[in-house]
Amino acid sequence: MADQKITLTLPDGSQREYSSGTTGLEVAKSIASGLARAALSITVDGEIIDLDRPITKDAEIAINTWDSEDGKYTFWHSSAHLLAEAVQELYPEAKFGIGPPIESGFYYDIDFGDKQISQEDLSKIEDKFIEMARKKNEFDRKEVTKQEALDFYKEKGNEYKVDLIEDLEDGTITFYTQGDFTDLCRGPHIPNTGDVKAVKLTSLAGAYWRGDNESKQLTRIYGISFPKQKMLEEHLTRLEEAKKRDHRKLGKELGIYMIDNMVGSGLPMWLPNGTVLRRTLEAFLRDEQKKRGYKEVITPHIANIELYKTSGHYPYYQDSQYNPMQVDDEEYMLKPMNCPHHHRIYSNDLRSYRDLPLRLAEFGSVYRYEQSGELSGLSRVRGFTQDDAHIYCTHDQLKQEIKHTIELTQFVFNTFGMPVDIRLSYRDDNEKKYGGNTEYWDRAQKEIREVADEMELDYHVAPGEASFYGPKIDFIIRDAIGRKWQLGTVQVDYVMPERFDLTYVGSDNEKHRPVIIHRAPFGSMERFTSILIEHFAGNFPLWLAPEQVRILPISDEQNAYAEYCYEKLNELGVRVELDSRSEQIGGKIRDAETSKIPYMLIVGSKEVEDETVSVRRHKKGDIGTFNFSDFLSDINEEIQTKALPKD
Repeated sequence: MADQKITLTLPDGSQREYSSGTTGLEVAKSIASGLARAALSITVDGEIIDLDRPITKDAEIAINTWDSEDGKYTFWHSSAHLLAEAVQELYPEAKFGIGPPIESGFYYDIDFGDKQISQEDLSKIEDKFIEMARKKNEFDRKEVTKQEALDFYKEKGNEYKVDLIEDLEDGTITFYTQGDFTDLCRGPHIPNTGDVKAVKLTSLAGAYWRGDNESKQLTRIYGISFPKQKMLEEHLTRLEEAKKRDHRKLGKELGIYMIDNMVGSGLPMWLPNGTVLRRTLEAFLRDEQKKRGYKEVITPHIANIELYKTSGHYPYYQDSQYNPMQVDDEEYMLKPMNCPHHHRIYSNDLRSYRDLPLRLAEFGSVYRYEQSGELSGLSRVRGFTQDDAHIYCTHDQLKQEIKHTIELTQFVFNTFGMPVDIRLSYRDDNEKKYGGNTEYWDRAQKEIREVADEMELDYHVAPGEASFYGPKIDFIIRDAIGRKWQLGTVQVDYVMPERFDLTYVGSDNEKHRPVIIHRAPFGSMERFTSILIEHFAGNFPLWLAPEQVRILPISDEQNAYAEYCYEKLNELGVRVELDSRSEQIGGKIRDAETSKIPYMLIVGSKEVEDETVSVRRHKKGDIGTFNFSDFLSDINEEIQTKALPKD
């Protein structure tokens, strides 16, 4: 019987034919020997699997190296197993819970019994980790029955793994073994432990088993690993830089926001400088939205619970919502989402196809309950404002509207000098997680991919990352020190029009369902501001800076001219302050530098006489003396063009 052939489609769209049963490693070797040496795993139709697993059907594939997200996922998953192996060597009585890869590294939850693990113990575990890695043990996968798995861990006395296995279906359970360590695991893993050359165990934390505070608290060890020691050193340098840029520290120093216990945890208050920054961001997006045909609306902070039952946000997100409140004979809730309100605004009028697309936008405040341990500055809060917009369009208009929203989102992030990675977030096979019917989902996923291809976007597909009502395009930005943040989204929604019975009258005089696009470039004003502070290290571009210019007269004799300069700048709309204190000029300059003011105008007797200003630029020092009218023209151009700071 002739070999059965399969066709594998590579990320660039090219196709290759192989025999059924070909492994990922064999595919990598057929492409390039260097790729085979660097390969860590293979993604087949969105599922990451081991390189030695056979591929038996036509599929879309990607060979994963360290440079890909799926490659890092595999690498850090294997590193979590190495951490557990090292702990097993040093603490034979330890029991293991779960050890997944995370966005930046991995962790493992471990029951050390009566043993107390401290930060000082981590270096000893690191040494053992590297010792285990150097053995270059392969990760061997073995399928086991549910009973075999239960017997294995009952014999070890590990109630945590037994608890996990009880929820698994027989026929779906696998073990992975490297060296003397065996773990319950679905995979995937790297070819052998020798690929891991460097590790840093970063911190310890407490973690209740399965997140239940009634259960036992385990010790969570966080770590990160790399295929080269130099990469670890660069990572640690970035961590030090990140500490300097921490928005919680800079937000306080620069007067951006505060959180007060009497007001409540996770409920930030914007201080004057922060309010200027936020309003400037809002004005920037409002201006762009107006150019692109959006209409702004305002909706209330609470609503009847029936609104969120209709949308599905209650009970889908019940755990992250505040409890309903009784009002007369009805229940009301703090608003967790803006979109249901916008859908009701759409329903307020009889809509015609001539009215579409209808683009409704709002800077709407929403409230969600976050665990106190998860709150962090502006980046994780309980009350925040989303730059929400919902576009109601016909099916024929959908692809063009998606393109428009992508273009707007790219324009926003380009303005801040933030490179963008794009992810197409699809549903997975867990139907309980999603609303709507499969036909609509398949159509929406096909359409966003077609748009991405037509726009020649560089993207990857992530099954299981969709929202409950539709697939989405996620924009992941990279900041100045290389960190990635998931911010803007464009979501296609066929579900809400059904739930809210949204219609428009078509050219055939019949009623039709519109399609909805959910769109939010910033995501939330709070989180985006936290990222912006850290991206620029508080050294905002001139157009964004809460205070753009500070005038520093050398003595009281120059105050009159300094006030003249102040008035002219103020008339131009520049955010300017005058420091007329009877202080030494050196002290005034230091204060302005500490406050990260972009421009300082030094005014002495010479400047008064010549109608000039001596200009200092933050971080650069003295940049020369300018005719004041020329300075006005130059600064106005820099603000209007939204120029980024030059290094």
